[in-house]
Amino acid sequence: MSFQKSGIEQPSYVGENVVAGENIYRGAFSYIGNNVRIGKNVKIYPHVFIGDDAVIGDNTILHPHVKLYAGSKVGSFCEIHAGTVIGSDGFGFAPQEDGSYKAIPQMGNVIIEDHVSIGANTVIDCATLAGDSTIIRQGVKLDNLIQVAHNVEIGRNTVMAAQSGISGSTKVGDNCVIAGQVGVSGHIVIANKTSIGAQAGILKSISKAGQQIIGAPAFDVKEFYRAYAVFKPLPDLNTRLRELQNRIQHLESKRQSSSVESR
Repeated sequence: MSFQKSGIEQPSYVGENVVAGENIYRGAFSYIGNNVRIGKNVKIYPHVFIGDDAVIGDNTILHPHVKLYAGSKVGSFCEIHAGTVIGSDGFGFAPQEDGSYKAIPQMGNVIIEDHVSIGANTVIDCATLAGDSTIIRQGVKLDNLIQVAHNVEIGRNTVMAAQSGISGSTKVGDNCVIAGQVGVSGHIVIANKTSIGAQAGILKSISKAGQQIIGAPAFDVKEFYRAYAVFKPLPDLNTRLRELQNRIQHLESKRQSSSVESR
């Protein structure tokens, strides 16, 4: 259905030196900046913003209210769903002597390779330094409501479920599976084919490929379930321990009373 749209709706804006392929669709109130390059058969839905010097490959779909900041590059056969923001500033602030924070200019861009799908209201931040990129490799599938921070690289054919977040400068390998509400700390590396369970907290690098991990902090899934077998009955064990303590105290009290009477 998304590819059935065609033609140019008004009002819409196109800047200078824009190069666009054949059979594109531009929805009403869309904005295309200067020096933008757009491939053939691209569909740009209403209220999409495309900043200066952006590049969009063939057969890509940008759903309503998608925002591509200046310099963003999107490959071919991609689909970016409504409300997603590509290339916004990374979370970079320098503490000052007076306790305030000063924003660090975010000068890099975002590169999204071919056959990538990005869900609604996801945010991918640009890299910090000019010439650097936040990179989403070929075949990646991102769910709704995901945060990808500055200078992150997500490897080929990795999938991420909703409400997960990856902190700055982390490198995620190829063919990883990241479940919902996973939090990944910054400046670490996650090996290829890693599978991460829901709500896991990843605090350090995962160097061995093919691991399945879960928990916060996360560790091997088999070890996690062995540990779970221990801590799950802890409330019952605590109740039994208190009962035993009360019985011992009662016996001690009786023993002391008997000792006094025998004198």
